[in-house]
Amino acid sequence: LGQDVVLPCRYRAQEQEQVVQVTWLKRGPGAVATEVAVLNPQHGEHVQEPFVGRVLRHGHGELEDGAILLRN
Repeated sequence: LGQDVVLPCRYRAQEQEQVVQVTWLKRGPGAVATEVAVLNPQHGEHVQEPFVGRVLRHGHGELEDGAILLRN
């Protein structure tokens, strides 16, 4: 608590696969999922309120590395 944290997300695509989008969700009470961020190379990165300014893409290059940085 009280620190920034990197949330890793790695996927090893098979030969015929291509990762086209990564969607981060936050699970809340009652297992309700709230969209946090969407990473898409064609449409850019989109972060939902109230996470704007607190969530940044941390992974580099292809979406096989979809890690994000969550700022405290």
